[in-house]
Amino acid sequence: MSQELIASLESIEKEKGISKEVLLEALRQALVSACRKTYPEWKDVEIKIDPQSCRISLLHDGLRVDDADFGRIAAQTAKQVIIQKIREAERDTIFNDYTKRQSEIISGTVHRIDRKALIIDLGKTEGILPAREQSPLDDYRQGNLIRAYVLEIKRTPRGPEIILSRAHEGLVRRLFELEVPEIHEGIVQIKGAAREAGARTKIAVYSQDDKIDCVGSCVGVRGQRVKNIVRELGGEKIDIVRYSEDFETYLKNALAPAEVAEIKLNKSERSAQILVQDDQLSLAIGKKGQNIRLASKLLSWKLDVRSLSQKVPISSLEGVGEKTEAALREAGINSLKDILKSAPEDLEKIPGIGPKLAEKIITSAQRALLEKDD
Repeated sequence: MSQELIASLESIEKEKGISKEVLLEALRQALVSACRKTYPEWKDVEIKIDPQSCRISLLHDGLRVDDADFGRIAAQTAKQVIIQKIREAERDTIFNDYTKRQSEIISGTVHRIDRKALIIDLGKTEGILPAREQSPLDDYRQGNLIRAYVLEIKRTPRGPEIILSRAHEGLVRRLFELEVPEIHEGIVQIKGAAREAGARTKIAVYSQDDKIDCVGSCVGVRGQRVKNIVRELGGEKIDIVRYSEDFETYLKNALAPAEVAEIKLNKSERSAQILVQDDQLSLAIGKKGQNIRLASKLLSWKLDVRSLSQKVPISSLEGVGEKTEAALREAGINSLKDILKSAPEDLEKIPGIGPKLAEKIITSAQRALLEKDD
């Protein structure tokens, strides 16, 4: 057995990269456990394995024991330990390989569908595309080729679990890197992306070279580059936004195709009030609020958009003079909407505003809202 064991250990060391010492120690511990089950009446059991000859010795109370049963136990245990260590090594290799590929796009074949989740055959292992990470536009069947974004790799008792995504905004980023050489080379940078899978994505780009147009590079000749990405996403719309160091310009670009008339920024709260012409309001908001929502995600700012006809200055309200307006603004109340969200007790906390004035301001704001709606 010793010669067979030596050959097996050396083979595993070369092929799987597991050191002989690690395997011998694992075998020794497994044999101690097996012997305690086989000889429960023995209190002092020790196993010694010669690292050179791999000869295995059983010691009881410090004395060597020659037992035919132990020989069979040793052979069987050695086989189990080697199989287990090979399995662990393969799992570690897969885990390490896919950890390096996290946030990349990989290809596979739909192996089966399990409770709406797609099980993807990746070759050496399988990946899981959960229902929550699928795009509403996707319609894959068993045997279909699929490209997905490596979202997460988890260690589990059954081996590595590779979570894939077709809904993450990282998928769009990687598709642009693959499709647009200027992005791959670092000349054009992706500054941000916001996505509602199956509907629309906004991606902000910036060129390091003034001679290269970042938006034109992403669109491609006759729109071919962006069309390829849209096709991969099943027809999802993509807005390519020109990034700017000037925040107001960037915000206006993010809200395209709507034209912005006026912007008021609150940098401390990372919020902005945006005014547009009446005919631009529906464009700025987008279908079911999608345009303003994606722009807000892209900029990581809270955006409030309204038309110019909806604008009611707080200075026009009854009881609001210059000093009161300044006090309100200092308290973070900058619009009719802010006043209507406040209770009289909230306004009374502001210096210079008593109970009667608080009631008067709120009543005046309510009246102004009704007049505006009319």
